[in-house]
Amino acid sequence: MFELNTSPTRAIQARIGPAEVDGALTAQIVVAWAGESGEEKRLGWWRSDLVSEFGGEDLFRRLLPSTWRWAVLQGAREAARRTDAERRRQDHDPDRIVSLYNLGFELDERLAERFQDLKRAGQAPEDALPGLRDGIAINWNHDRFGDWARGHGEAETTTTPVGRLIKGDQPARLDHMVGRLLGALLPLDDNYPLPHFRRPK
Repeated sequence: MFELNTSPTRAIQARIGPAEVDGALTAQIVVAWAGESGEEKRLGWWRSDLVSEFGGEDLFRRLLPSTWRWAVLQGAREAARRTDAERRRQDHDPDRIVSLYNLGFELDERLAERFQDLKRAGQAPEDALPGLRDGIAINWNHDRFGDWARGHGEAETTTTPVGRLIKGDQPARLDHMVGRLLGALLPLDDNYPLPHFRRPK
């Protein structure tokens, strides 16, 4: 279970199990993969070409033979996180924006630590995070990714200058919140739509 404390200090208290953490991490990785540009352009939301045979995979196979699969996913996730942060900075009060790559300091730290733990454990990513098998395909398919996002949740949004603001209260559970953030990616656009909630003041 995940609980938010929306006190003036904006401190976040998290009590979440490993399955919820892994679900959020899987969602971040799949969206990061889908948003890549490069030779085999997918959505083209960020300028990276890491999860592709002749892009980052070729380089990281040689540099990091035992962890290259994790390294390419980590690079794509970082490209997505930076794009998300850049979009948030355009808002008049960016600290209040909750997005897939900005879930709150403590949660973001927990996900980063979990990623490193999984990377060090030596398992293949799709074995450590089985949900990756459903989200990342050998060949890119726009409709398939849309179905994957839709299968996690739905969200009604309103357009703001920085992205899609999800209507209604932010769910208390992490898995429900991530599901609505994924649902708000639809309809898929040429630019990253920054689905987000806005924390109360």
